[in-house]
Amino acid sequence: MRRPWRIAVIGGGITGLAAAVRLRDRAPAGTEVTVYEQSGALGGKLRTGSLAGGPVEFGAESFLMRDPAGGESGAVALVRRLGLDAEIVHPTVGQAALAVDGGLRPIPGGTLVGVPGDLEKVATVAEPTAAADLDGGKPLLGPDEDVAVGALVRARLGDQVVDRLVDPMLGGVYAGRADDLSLVTTMPALARAARVERTLTGAVRAAQDAAPRAPGAPVFGALAGGMSRLVEAAATASGATIRLGATVRDLTPLGGRWRLTVGPTRDPESVEVDAVVLAVPARPAARLLAEVDPEAATRIGGLDYASVALVSLALPEPELPALSGFLVPGTEGLLIKAATFFTTKWGHLRRPDGVALVRASVGRYGEERQLQLSDADLVATVHRELSGVLGTTLPTPLASHVQRWGGALPQYTPGHSDRVAAARTALRAAHPTLALAGAGYDGVGIPVCVRSGETAAEEIISALGGAAT
Repeated sequence: MRRPWRIAVIGGGITGLAAAVRLRDRAPAGTEVTVYEQSGALGGKLRTGSLAGGPVEFGAESFLMRDPAGGESGAVALVRRLGLDAEIVHPTVGQAALAVDGGLRPIPGGTLVGVPGDLEKVATVAEPTAAADLDGGKPLLGPDEDVAVGALVRARLGDQVVDRLVDPMLGGVYAGRADDLSLVTTMPALARAARVERTLTGAVRAAQDAAPRAPGAPVFGALAGGMSRLVEAAATASGATIRLGATVRDLTPLGGRWRLTVGPTRDPESVEVDAVVLAVPARPAARLLAEVDPEAATRIGGLDYASVALVSLALPEPELPALSGFLVPGTEGLLIKAATFFTTKWGHLRRPDGVALVRASVGRYGEERQLQLSDADLVATVHRELSGVLGTTLPTPLASHVQRWGGALPQYTPGHSDRVAAARTALRAAHPTLALAGAGYDGVGIPVCVRSGETAAEEIISALGGAAT
């Protein structure tokens, strides 16, 4: 009789939990799965809290409903697997704005993460250099080429399109800059189209046509009651043993198995398992892999991260525009890089007492010094800047909350996907029962993290002998 598998999932964010659920569903009966999370809570960047008596997200607020190919996203599939699909809610106000030239202008339609497919539609915000986007007789990108998003768009459409459209859109997702971020990793659909199309606007239209969306179909979803429900349901469905406050300090191969050293250095615990899903950010993963595979550790260890702070305010009956929020180009000189009007955007959060929940994102890559402000100073600055952008003095907050996420958002430089692929290939060849998963490798967003965790789980199952029949 075969001994039951023992599998360790290192990291209790949504990536690790998605891996644990997939292991429960696909591994043979009796498989023992343990999730090791060094902090005191599961969920990683998914965290629902309360402010002035109402729920508010202190981390990721929503997920994409569709994947890049137009199918159901990994987040929606997981929500359905967990029996929470009836709890999916959608924004009731979808229009967002850009804070430019001292006012708010609606984000133009027809763009792909700010890159326009129709230059006339963006004329109210930016002046494209249309004459530069000429057909040169060959595709924009070679078969294996990767470039910085900003470099490509500046060369084709000029600085204003990057500074006023692309940079704030990418900054809202990655807290980074278009001039530093990889096209292949941050905008894979556009990168694929650019290997065929000979103009940038043509590549945008081709990428949009490749993933058609039914008119009126929602782009984003969330869970009524908060994103922490997804975390709790995944932990329960996985049937895994959950170890909180359990830091894995060392990872040692044992001839096809693994030894984990867990806990404080003065009183370490040694655990042996058959396989490991490593679902932690790239830097701690590289530290664990330094002795296992130095070359792979070097490849992933160079990934840098941006730190951000999310400042939430509960405001008594303010007059807010009928927008879901706004993005701020870095050229505007504000601390805020994005703001969300939660109780305007999400109908299920609207309150009978008229209190509005507003959340601002603060911090861009390379500007971490701004985050050294105290919580009180961050709140005051955000309140002042929001008032300035909206052109009115907002009322004094009833309550506020500052959530700091240190080293939260990966900064994918050109060539990132190739470096990760090389690291994974080397690890898989030498250690097939170890799999890397998470935002540090495959991109940000709940759907990407879920798929990454599930893929890692499938690799482990295959390496150990196949799924249950």
